[in-house]
Amino acid sequence: MIKPQIILYGAPWCGDCKRSISYFKQKGIKFRYVDIDKDEKAAQKVIEINDGMRSIPTIIFPDQTVLVEPSNRELKEALDKHGFSS
Repeated sequence: MIKPQIILYGAPWCGDCKRSISYFKQKGIKFRYVDIDKDEKAAQKVIEINDGMRSIPTIIFPDQTVLVEPSNRELKEALDKHGFSS
């Protein structure tokens, strides 16, 4: 069974984005990365989600739960909650 995908909105210059991406890769979690510097619609979506702020990483889980600038502990908790634990 294929699990619905996590979407991570970020940018190459963002240290928190790099950390979150690294965390997902270390745990073997599949996700889709969307670079908001290259995708204006994605950048607007991030702004809408974050009440006018361009806060990244913005991570959306399959059930539409959103995490913004999470710590590794918050990522782990969310992954466990959504059944993405490795």
